[in-house]
Amino acid sequence: MNFWHAVGAIVWKDIRAEARTKDIFSSMFVFALLSVIVFNFAFQLRVADMKSVVPGMLWVAISFAGTLGLNRAFVIEMDKGSLAGLLLAPMDRAAIYFGKTLGNLLFMLIVEAVLLPLIMIFFNLSLFSVPHLLVLLLGTIGFAVVGTIFSAIAVNTRARDVLLPILLVPVLVPVLVSGANMTGMLLDGYGFRDILGNLQFVLFYDLVFAVLAYLTFDFVVEE
Repeated sequence: MNFWHAVGAIVWKDIRAEARTKDIFSSMFVFALLSVIVFNFAFQLRVADMKSVVPGMLWVAISFAGTLGLNRAFVIEMDKGSLAGLLLAPMDRAAIYFGKTLGNLLFMLIVEAVLLPLIMIFFNLSLFSVPHLLVLLLGTIGFAVVGTIFSAIAVNTRARDVLLPILLVPVLVPVLVSGANMTGMLLDGYGFRDILGNLQFVLFYDLVFAVLAYLTFDFVVEE
């Protein structure tokens, strides 16, 4: 089977399954929304300038919701017994990784597309600009690239719900810190050139971990 045809088939399978069950999207969105609401009420009591806490709050909400979605991505396959079928399919196993990564990325972006307008309403801020969206996109790509490989590692363990965030969060610290930093700089009035260094770092991070995941995924899913 052609590599990218296999990737597309896996993405389409995940989209169709999610369209029927709404299992991943609904849990991610509700978790992200509740995080924003809790942060909103908590910070309003103590913080004078809410703009200063929005970058951290945004990326924390994304990381919490993304971790939940990444965990469900392979757990569903394992519970239904379909993961074994994917591994036995006559295709490069790296296609499974890229297919699941693109599916996870798509679900995260949909959640963010709904979440951003709510944050803008809550905090009266504008986040719909090319630099803001580019930062969010590259950060989310990094999250999906790293999270998918760690999700595949954690799914075969008994403590998979606990193990995934333990493995994932330390590795994602550079992306989360850079993303929050760039979002804060843009909200403070800095331009695209001011965040270019951090943006290049996140892009390099995404590429390096995508290559590492491609090279190691076959070993990760071996029995």
